[in-house]
Amino acid sequence: MNQLFKNLSFVILPACVYLAACNQSSDKKKTTMTDSTQTPASAFEKTIDGKQTHLYTLKNKNGIVATFTNYGGRIVSLLVPDKNGKLTDVVLGFESVEGFEKSTEPYYGATIGRYGNRIAKGKFKIDGTEYQSSINNPPNTLHGGKNGYQSVVWDAKQIDSSTLELTYLSKDMEEGFPGNLSVKVIYSLTDDNEFKAVYEATTDKKTVVNLTNHAFFNLNGEGSGTILDHLVQIDADNYVPVDSTLIPTGKIENVHGTPFDFTKSTTIGQRINDNNVQLKDGKGYDHNYVLNKHDIKTPIATVIGDKSGIKMEVFTEEPGLQFYSGNFMQAKNAMKRGIKDEFRTSFAMETQHYPDSPNQPQFPSTELKPGQVYKTQSLYKFSVAK
Repeated sequence: MNQLFKNLSFVILPACVYLAACNQSSDKKKTTMTDSTQTPASAFEKTIDGKQTHLYTLKNKNGIVATFTNYGGRIVSLLVPDKNGKLTDVVLGFESVEGFEKSTEPYYGATIGRYGNRIAKGKFKIDGTEYQSSINNPPNTLHGGKNGYQSVVWDAKQIDSSTLELTYLSKDMEEGFPGNLSVKVIYSLTDDNEFKAVYEATTDKKTVVNLTNHAFFNLNGEGSGTILDHLVQIDADNYVPVDSTLIPTGKIENVHGTPFDFTKSTTIGQRINDNNVQLKDGKGYDHNYVLNKHDIKTPIATVIGDKSGIKMEVFTEEPGLQFYSGNFMQAKNAMKRGIKDEFRTSFAMETQHYPDSPNQPQFPSTELKPGQVYKTQSLYKFSVAK
């Protein structure tokens, strides 16, 4: 699973506080607060499937604040300073755990597994045995099936003021995936203004694993409108074209001369409506980019909010990046500020292995064997564009 297997350990649960907007930044950093709703942690206290949900608040020394809930292992809010020093919530989320439960979009902020992205018809083989996952994105499986990791209550332990550890035992044949998979995710805010995610997993039976986080970003702030004028740069000369059901064709194609070329900084909206079959099938960008050679110290994508000046750089050990331009948002959900999730008012940058890899042997492998440790990390670093 290229560079992802190393030895490591495990852990688990609670600590709750007020939603990020309640927290003032330190006087070292002159910032002002957003007008985000001050939701009490009690709105995230609920028993789901016999387990207790909570809200967890993380801070770094620079005044950046993030909140998470262990329902779905979700990031709820992320406040970072804009060009005027105003703390701006750049992640879409809800004011309560019920908001996430009832959302018509199940993946807001969620930890995704057992297999991020799509598997064709939900079928795959391991050593000649065929497995069938649930079909939740007909005719395919998406993000682990109907009851993927976005639907479970994770065990949680707040390690310190800037670090949250989530663990979950995904049982053998849950959603059709073989093996008891022990999963650990550590979310943290670093003093370099990074939202950091470290994923680990072990199994007792050969299986497939592809973990990621599905934060929906708007760098102008949640509820601020379209993301089409955000500037995007992706360090990828190639991408993975898909069929009409968004399953990879098996080919890898060059981006140059196509609407998928973000090797130079380009607005999301500049070519999104071009007459291109890939854009039509995806209803916009919803494609895996084959990242150029990189390591965790090299940004593989950069996004800049056109109004806020907030810059987000993405770092990862993963070989791929799914760029999603909010094409299936339908204004059916009222988010934290009461503003609905209108079409293309957020984007996602999901670090990952490629979609449908279990059925595409030419893609980097996502198989995990007993005795191996799956480990990978990704970072989202925030600053202000010069």
